[in-house]
Amino acid sequence: MRRASHLAGLGVFCGLVCSAWAQDWTTTGFDAQRSFWLRADTKISVASVRDTGLQHLWRLGLGGEAPPGTALPGPVLLDFLISHRGFRSLAFLGGPDGSVYAFDTDLARLEWHRPLGPLAQPPEGSAPCAAVPTAVTRPTVAAYPSMLAVGGLGPARRSPGVGAVGEPGKGAVTLKRPRRPPFSIPEPPNPGARERPPPFPSLFGLSAVYALPHDGSLYTLLASNGMNHVEMIPFTPAGGHARGLIVSHGMAYVATSSGCAEVPDGVWALEIGSGRVTSWESNDGAVAGDAGPSMAPDGTLYAATTDGQVVALDGQSLEVKDSAHAEGRTFGTSPVVLDIAGRDYLAVAADDGSLTLFDAGDLARGAIAASDPVGGSARLAGGAVAAWRDGEGTTWVLVPIEGAVGADAGFETERPITRGTIAAWRITGDGPTLGLDGGWLSRNLEKPRPPIVVNGVVFATAGGERAPTALYALDGATGAVIWDSGPTLDAGSATGLTAGGNEIFVTTTDGGLHAFGFLIEH
Repeated sequence: MRRASHLAGLGVFCGLVCSAWAQDWTTTGFDAQRSFWLRADTKISVASVRDTGLQHLWRLGLGGEAPPGTALPGPVLLDFLISHRGFRSLAFLGGPDGSVYAFDTDLARLEWHRPLGPLAQPPEGSAPCAAVPTAVTRPTVAAYPSMLAVGGLGPARRSPGVGAVGEPGKGAVTLKRPRRPPFSIPEPPNPGARERPPPFPSLFGLSAVYALPHDGSLYTLLASNGMNHVEMIPFTPAGGHARGLIVSHGMAYVATSSGCAEVPDGVWALEIGSGRVTSWESNDGAVAGDAGPSMAPDGTLYAATTDGQVVALDGQSLEVKDSAHAEGRTFGTSPVVLDIAGRDYLAVAADDGSLTLFDAGDLARGAIAASDPVGGSARLAGGAVAAWRDGEGTTWVLVPIEGAVGADAGFETERPITRGTIAAWRITGDGPTLGLDGGWLSRNLEKPRPPIVVNGVVFATAGGERAPTALYALDGATGAVIWDSGPTLDAGSATGLTAGGNEIFVTTTDGGLHAFGFLIEH
């Protein structure tokens, strides 16, 4: 019995440590930078997917058909939860009915379902406003995720280590770490680094999920059972098309677009402790993209607009700190924040499939690199791009394209692209001067959605009138297809992708959540 109790205690200790440092997919785009890039995975790799292939593990539904045009986002994840029900791996998904669903991804079952507030009635004939799912997120740190492997253990990038080796009187390293408030970020070791945002308030060790339904209130729910942790807080006007909800360092942020319920397009900020709400309106151009505002490690927010503007907003007041305007560009994606040679840059895609780079710390310079349109009838196929860095240090930006790509677009491809593709741009240089080179184009993919990257594997979905919905795995270095799901996704077009716990999760327009992975014994 003593041995059993020791093992149980060790399991709880390891669970607390792992949960504190694990890299879960906590928000739209995985991280605060909206990179859609899971750095490490213990099972998924180019070799394992090519040699073994993934299997369709299960499908779960939201309990009814989603309204036509509903684009369910990929779920946010909590890979290791210790609660009164034992050990859990959970996926949280917002439904178009104003609800939040929690699914047990190990046992393939509904863990809990929580309806939130009254369902706001959108104006008649406003399809984009009628099919807006509840926005869901988990607390997310502003720092770049760690590049360390195996579960992502270790401090986040641009944060100091906590080892004691070499310090007088400290001796060898132990497993004990100094206690910090949950979700806090240590001060940077470089005195010249930009100021960090304040630490996130403690939830007393509890895991929380934040939800913003149609009534515009922010709900703080316990991850274990969906019950309120605190009272709901008024945030945005009811009925707004809220996208890209993120909670970081005591602040909640979200973008509104499409003019739903006459809510102005812009970015909204909520100071959770005080309930103070501030906003920034985008004026002439609508806020671009589906991922909402992106965040640099110092807490600065970045947003792009459809009239070619990129703005830097203060993380507390939302006052404009800097801005740039790309003449003739109609931006269609949220910016992705890139870390290149220790400096922050932004990449934004336009409706014509072109890509533009900015120096995040000096937007007044204007665009530092811009590609030509990809030609033909090609156009942007989604409101986000993915960005990742390979083992040789090259940074890639992946853009979903719909339609035919021009023959002189400058990409490596074995066949003409007539229906759609994933276009991979290679960023050259190490700053402050950067360039863009056409890398590769994937095979023809009809109506692809924004891809994700897991440990060097690019996952993309495609499907439309002329092709069944399918999930594809591509070699991140070449764009070659190394696996596809075949006819498994036989109902509903795919709309969202996330990954975690050695699995890939796909949402479909018929209200389904699918999991792909390797069959293992539990």
